[in-house]
Amino acid sequence: MIITFIGGGNMATALISGLVNPPRAHLQIRVCDPSDQARAHLENTFGVATFTDSGISIEGADVIVLAVKPQSMPVVLEALKGKVRQEQLVLSIAAGITLTSICDQLGEGLAVIRSMPNTPALIGHGITGVVAGQLCNKAQRRQAEQILEAAGEIVWLEDEGLMDAVTAISGTGPAYYFLLTEALAAAAESFGLPADVADRLASITCFGAGAMLAGSPGEAAELRRRVTSPGGTTQAAMVVMEDGRFRELVFKAAEAARDRSKALALK
Repeated sequence: MIITFIGGGNMATALISGLVNPPRAHLQIRVCDPSDQARAHLENTFGVATFTDSGISIEGADVIVLAVKPQSMPVVLEALKGKVRQEQLVLSIAAGITLTSICDQLGEGLAVIRSMPNTPALIGHGITGVVAGQLCNKAQRRQAEQILEAAGEIVWLEDEGLMDAVTAISGTGPAYYFLLTEALAAAAESFGLPADVADRLASITCFGAGAMLAGSPGEAAELRRRVTSPGGTTQAAMVVMEDGRFRELVFKAAEAARDRSKALALK
């Protein structure tokens, strides 16, 4: 499989770093990016072929990965208009760019898949929401899986409208997690712990809890119950969180992120 990345930014680099190693090392990777520095970095780091002309870069490619910022997408699509063949798969990892928007600008009759990776993909532990256009076949879905699984797990959606919910949970979610860690570290420091110790305690505690949950998906409530002994310190903390409507606050935050994602998609 020949894969052309249009754009060589952080998310593209994260995917490429997973694609050039076993068991995917047989894949042929190309990158088109206007930046001399970005191209040189990708060539030297991964040994991939690089281009400055998007039309030339997609010739013979099986998959075209649109890995540019949303605001750059109109220019990129205009440059590719009329050059993408119907047998090629177009895979977008640009936030907020709809299937309809891509098809309207590239032309009808193309197989397009839209995805929403999150930042942990940069270290191979991401999760990506994926939705396929009507013209995508099973083989093309599998091609998308091969590429996106290089940076973590994926979940397929049948309704593109749910991509805003994916953005609110997995796309924005890492920031919620970082804020919780930041708040715990601040509390630890206020209790008299040295700043470096406070940060380490909070960071590794959250990392360890996340690792436990990753090994027991769907059991967050059960894991919480196990560490909440009646009358103990954890229960005292949980009471404060419940009284402070912690769940409601998280819901409102996710709701705000989802609504903002919808609004950005309409622009």
